[in-house]
Amino acid sequence: MLNHISSIHKIKEYIPEKAVSNTERLLAGNNVRLTIAGERSTKLGDYRKLSKEGIHAISVNENLNKYSFLLTLIHELAHLKVRENFGCRVKPHGLEWKNEFKLLICWFLENEIFPQDLMIEIRRYMINPKASSNSDIKLALALKKYDKAQIGELILDEIPENTVFHIKGGRRFTKGGKVKKRIKCTDLNNGKIYLFSPIATVHLDS
Repeated sequence: MLNHISSIHKIKEYIPEKAVSNTERLLAGNNVRLTIAGERSTKLGDYRKLSKEGIHAISVNENLNKYSFLLTLIHELAHLKVRENFGCRVKPHGLEWKNEFKLLICWFLENEIFPQDLMIEIRRYMINPKASSNSDIKLALALKKYDKAQIGELILDEIPENTVFHIKGGRRFTKGGKVKKRIKCTDLNNGKIYLFSPIATVHLDS
């Protein structure tokens, strides 16, 4: 599902109230067509240039909490700035993008748009931002705390080792130890080991 939004009244539904006026100014000032997308497992948002006349398209997943949504939107606006200033001559998440991201997020940090616990993690993350906020486990876990929890949902990182859990679709696993930034989990049906993200949403067996 893709819903195009352009009204300040609509964007208020997705980001913190204190961020609305500045965000609307950024969108309008950069000729952005903002689209609210359905949940996508492979990305939180994306950016593309629509025309030579300077119209830009940004999409952000609708299932994100307001702080994740805002951070993703700023991430994509940084791509826009890079495209305008450097064209396609630089890497998507290279130094130019990192610098634009840092410049754009300054106002939001200085005006304390994010809660204090997120401010700490975002400031640390912004020292050398990665291609996705989900790639930074500490930041991803901090953001996850602001999701609307569904009944029975837990974060894999928060349950004890050797716990049996199941995922969407019903497959059952036993949680194992960590391997670098992933968690080894054994499929109880076939005995195979799979690597899970620590922020994966799981359900305990009842």
